[in-house]
Amino acid sequence: MMNTLALFESMSTISTTMLEVARANDWDRLAELEREMGQIRNELMRIEPDPRENAKLSRAEQEHKASLIAGMLENDREIRRHVEPWLASTRKLLSGTALERAVRAAYGP
Repeated sequence: MMNTLALFESMSTISTTMLEVARANDWDRLAELEREMGQIRNELMRIEPDPRENAKLSRAEQEHKASLIAGMLENDREIRRHVEPWLASTRKLLSGTALERAVRAAYGP
């Protein structure tokens, strides 16, 4: 079983990779990495359900953990900047398809 700091380090590594694939518009790989991140998050919640567990870390470990979290949050912000335009165009495409289906249903092919 990994310790919690190692899990945060794994999450940080995945977060950095997620940013790289978002920049490359590789949405399938991004989804895979999101699943991996979720699995690690679930493991973290299983072994560290109480936030007070952080008190067991040394000061240096707490600072390292905080730095990892800050980096992941920054990566998340940039990932969103890449994903949101893609999501908007996908929504537009899907809504156009739905509208087209509704028109066909109402008026025939």
